[in-house]
Amino acid sequence: MARRALAPFLCLLCVVLTATLLWLGFLAHSPPQKLHLFSTNAQGQTEQLDQQNGLVTVQGDYLLGVGKADITGPVVEINLMGYADTDQVGSGVRQRIYCRAFIVGSLSRNSSRLVYLVLDTQSGDTAIRHGILQRLEKLGPEYAIYNKNNVAVTGTHSHSGPGAWLNYLLPQITSLGFHRDSYEAIVNGSVLAIQRAHDSLTPGYLRFGQHLVEGANINRSPYSYLQNPKDERDKYTHDVDKNLTLLKFERASDGQALGALSWFPVHGTSLYQNNTLITGDNKGVAAYLLEEHMKVKNPSFVAGFSQANVGDTSPNTLGAFCEDTGLPCAFKDSTCGGRTQACHGRGPMFRTDDQGTRSCFEIGKRQMAAARSLLEDHNLDRIPASTVSFFHTYANLSSFTFTSFSNKSRALKTCSAALGYGFAGGTTDGPGRFDFSQGTNDTNGSPALKNPLWKVARGAIHPPTDAQIACQSPKPILLDVGEADDPYAWTPNIVDIQLLRVGDLIMIISPGEATTMSGRRWKSALTAAAPDILNISSPRLVLGGPANTYAHYISTEEEYGVQRYEGASTLYGPHTLEAYINLTITYLPYLGSEDETSHLDRLPAGPLPPINVNRSLSFIRPVIVDHAGLLRRFGDTLASPEPAKPFRPGDIVSARFAGANPRNNFRLEGTFAAVERFDESRKEWVQVRSDSDWFLVYRWKRTSTTLGTSEVTLEWEIEPGTESGMYRFKYYGDSKSLTGQITEFEGTSGVFHVVGDDAVDVLSDARLDELVRT
Repeated sequence: MARRALAPFLCLLCVVLTATLLWLGFLAHSPPQKLHLFSTNAQGQTEQLDQQNGLVTVQGDYLLGVGKADITGPVVEINLMGYADTDQVGSGVRQRIYCRAFIVGSLSRNSSRLVYLVLDTQSGDTAIRHGILQRLEKLGPEYAIYNKNNVAVTGTHSHSGPGAWLNYLLPQITSLGFHRDSYEAIVNGSVLAIQRAHDSLTPGYLRFGQHLVEGANINRSPYSYLQNPKDERDKYTHDVDKNLTLLKFERASDGQALGALSWFPVHGTSLYQNNTLITGDNKGVAAYLLEEHMKVKNPSFVAGFSQANVGDTSPNTLGAFCEDTGLPCAFKDSTCGGRTQACHGRGPMFRTDDQGTRSCFEIGKRQMAAARSLLEDHNLDRIPASTVSFFHTYANLSSFTFTSFSNKSRALKTCSAALGYGFAGGTTDGPGRFDFSQGTNDTNGSPALKNPLWKVARGAIHPPTDAQIACQSPKPILLDVGEADDPYAWTPNIVDIQLLRVGDLIMIISPGEATTMSGRRWKSALTAAAPDILNISSPRLVLGGPANTYAHYISTEEEYGVQRYEGASTLYGPHTLEAYINLTITYLPYLGSEDETSHLDRLPAGPLPPINVNRSLSFIRPVIVDHAGLLRRFGDTLASPEPAKPFRPGDIVSARFAGANPRNNFRLEGTFAAVERFDESRKEWVQVRSDSDWFLVYRWKRTSTTLGTSEVTLEWEIEPGTESGMYRFKYYGDSKSLTGQITEFEGTSGVFHVVGDDAVDVLSDARLDELVRT
């Protein structure tokens, strides 16, 4: 009996002993968790707990980490997200898309840490953010520090990424609903990027700078911009912001640049509506070029080119012209002969018939060049070691009453979300359809406003009440989406309100696309409030978005009045911007230091938004089966480059293969396509290009829906600086049988010869300079 009584205690003792040994790492089958334990000694120096040497003094102002992971979802048969064009369906990939994660933390307070994500997507999203937070929670206590309060999910606003991942019904319509695989690719890749950033955490310095970027953006709605007060416009040289703002992440131990996070406003619409290849658009180009340039010094360098007050900006820097006459589009409503369809913006290389590809590369290069100059500047301002703080809450903007920040006697109110007729008119980057046009308000109609069919369609979704019509005035409501919830919510009424702070830098995390003047007004309001509320004498402000929840646009009240696209897409009425300003100033005290916030009440979480992932509709057809074709095997080469022909930089060389549907396997962190070069010294083939490289294109074509056959074409535009030698293509695919089994295969082209520049085959300074010139 005594032995039986002791048995439970002996078992418990064994469990405790085993757990202790595991914690110490003696019995672990995998490396112990990386601990980041810092403290401040009596002399004010930061010390780190080193397992071998005890407490050691470390240099640095902040704890810094960077990470990057692949989020490329379905590259074919899924509608691209951005233009809302049902005909724009993916057919391949020019460039993989990524999530880039940046972590900044306090060296003395482990709980003071924030995460800024830059996704090569159209925007942040409610369900995506919710999924990321859920997965982080499941990773265990080490990642509990990352939560809804300190994780910001921003999109670069690329219009050439896979769609079908958003939370609300309206953006799902053109993609035929929700696609779980597309959603999972983004969520899982984002979490992996955070994990990599977390694992890379090290003491370091943050350095801040700004650089003029010329010829990379214009205002696509100058008529709207001119509605803002003249004295306000006179404060600024341009009608768009021209400076790229950069935060350099520098390792303290050796001064090595770990990464760069930058903000610059330009739409991700360099690639036109007729592009069907997946890319990160111009910001994806900028990140690719900078990371390639920096990888010689630091292969793990991460470049995040975040969006800013992007709402009325355009990369089509030559302006908008009528395709039929060649004349500029109408200034007021961007029409040609009263219709929008022929009015298109022109990028810097528009004469090349390539769906905007060269213009996209050019706009990306200009952003990259500015960032590169800042990274090489040894006189950047150092963000002083100070508070790392943040807050997040939700606000319901369907009926929010508040006082104007600029006129305390003025009571204001927001409205349930609605989109105006000008929304359907589109923009000069992507014109609308039918008889809609921009600039349609209560006093200035368009043919669509007089068309009874649109009123019938409006009523079928949700007829706006008289109160809603009055609240949204002068916007004539086309889609009263805020009140539409059948079969689930069409657009958000509940939005994220979030600010992040690192020292004297405050980051506005904007749910919508703020126009140029909206962003300026918002930043100015916080700049004026921060000295008194946060005791920051000269605060630095940046705005990043669209983030967390895609809440369409944020125009000024004056811009809203003329109801061009940006105003018509401002969901919550004419006072939307003032509501955001009011809410962020109201909660600004929560960005204070620990001592400054200790007396504050706990910040309310606010009303929770709906998460529609598990109830979203989908009419997207699955992959049924793949067949190689008669007398073919998957990966068989159908066409190879001419073996006797010498190819040179500037040439396009291609090969074609018997293919299978790439939706069977996204090959995340891998590639569908590769170029290999024969290394004479090693006597083996070495991969020198993958589908993450801009100049290597993977195209997929369905040859028979009935038979399930398809072909893949790989194209390589040989870049300046490419080394001479023997090359070949590799195609990596996955086929699906009728039973659902997925089988990997490869294809290899014939060998071809490149007569190159015999330069080092990386984006070295010389090669990069050549690319910038060409």
